[in-house]
Amino acid sequence: MSQNEKHHIVKYRTYIFVLLGLLTLTGISVAVTGLNLGPFAVTVALVLAGIKSTLVLLFFMHLKFDQPVYGIMVLFVLAVFVVVMIITFLDYSFR
Repeated sequence: MSQNEKHHIVKYRTYIFVLLGLLTLTGISVAVTGLNLGPFAVTVALVLAGIKSTLVLLFFMHLKFDQPVYGIMVLFVLAVFVVVMIITFLDYSFR
């Protein structure tokens, strides 16, 4: 490590708030399974899962405090994943 690198110290309070947020979102996603939302049930579950994974990436994997290039790499991987999923669903829907 070079001497110019900065280390970011995250307070325990931040981790506790993120944990409480993750637990709350998990409770909401469990509660949503009991509701009859029809075709929107999967959409709501995926949106909640996306929010939870964003919290984990930002705080527990320290992407919020790292160099921006790591965030760009994660966004690139997510974009490739979305494209592959779209192509898969298009292939499935036109069979």
